[in-house]
Amino acid sequence: MKNTLFLLSLFILIGCSESETEKPKAEVVEITPEVIRDTVFMYGLDVEEFFIDSGVVQPNQGLTHILPNYGISQTAIFKLADDFDSIFDVRKIKPNHPYYVFCSKDSNKRTKRFIYEKNAIEYVVFNFEDTLNVFVGKKDVEIRAESAGGVITSSLWNAFIDNDLSPALVMEFSKLFAWSIDFFGIQKGDYFKVMYETKYVEGENIGVGNVNAVLFNHMGKDHYVFYYEADSSGLGYYTEKGESMKRALLSAPLEYSRISSKFSHKRFHPVHKYYRPHHGVDYAAPIGTEVVATGTGKVIYAGWAGDAGRLVKIKHTTGDMVTKYMHLSKFGPGITKGASVMQGQKIGEVGSTGASTGPHLDYRIFIHGKAVDPLKIDIPSSDPLEDSSLVEYLEYIAPVRLELDGIEAKKIPAQQVDQE
Repeated sequence: MKNTLFLLSLFILIGCSESETEKPKAEVVEITPEVIRDTVFMYGLDVEEFFIDSGVVQPNQGLTHILPNYGISQTAIFKLADDFDSIFDVRKIKPNHPYYVFCSKDSNKRTKRFIYEKNAIEYVVFNFEDTLNVFVGKKDVEIRAESAGGVITSSLWNAFIDNDLSPALVMEFSKLFAWSIDFFGIQKGDYFKVMYETKYVEGENIGVGNVNAVLFNHMGKDHYVFYYEADSSGLGYYTEKGESMKRALLSAPLEYSRISSKFSHKRFHPVHKYYRPHHGVDYAAPIGTEVVATGTGKVIYAGWAGDAGRLVKIKHTTGDMVTKYMHLSKFGPGITKGASVMQGQKIGEVGSTGASTGPHLDYRIFIHGKAVDPLKIDIPSSDPLEDSSLVEYLEYIAPVRLELDGIEAKKIPAQQVDQE
């Protein structure tokens, strides 16, 4: 009897749990996908939170002309100029530079930020919320590694430009060899390979960064240059042998049109009409062409010197070297006896003073009191790497040199047509 009641109870429980009438109804919930927007920032600000206006600074326009159009009083503008001139001098706002105005999205459109772009990287933020504030910000700069190579058929400049390389890169390239190669003497068939950096801001190319490695083949000889941090003193450029590219003397003291006379122990003098030594190089150039000191040192003579005309004579700090600069039309600022000069500093201008038949510079070098040919002298490195520093450097440049050698030096079709 007890078993029968137990089975009957179990049957009733099972039947209830399976009853359609007793099952709870499932609740239908509609799920709406969350909309996630891409946040766009300008100068660190969410553009969705502002009404934004923009413009370009016009000639003779300043903050006193621009900001009143956006509800900023002259009093506030003068306060900005006085309180924050150490951060940014508002008088330095220049024409053709863009600006952006961030305003509130309510009906008042109250100006919250005024942003002026100093250059491609830096911008100035004028904050009008709560309290006046000014600060300088910087955009993120992307550095891209690039490489190129080309063959010279007319000039170094044309070879770079024809290969779609920037003028800035040409200038950086030529600076590397200012101490060692005379670019007026380059020849057709010379070629270059270069590994360099390009700077990008917001996807736009804004200029050249470091030039990391260079191969310049001049008259069949390879000239390598590598960018390297030698020690705590900073970064520098070195040859494949670890010699600094900075030399005791520049390769030439001016930009000239041609060499009108070379070093000779017996030359027919065009004025005196007889043979005598010419222990210098004559660089033909227009009157007024800037002449610079080829090396750092002290002026030991600056004045008239007979046939040499106006002459500057410099005793250099590296080695027992003296240089002379003759036939000048005038001296550079502060160039007097005893004045210290830096390499590349202007010391005078080309003239035709003294015994001269036309405007040129007679440039001479003396080592240990003996005249040497400026075009053939092997100018020593000013600070070569040595010992363990040299070993580390050679290990560093080994893979870089392999990559550099692998770059193709292209002769573009336009150059091939010109050569033909």
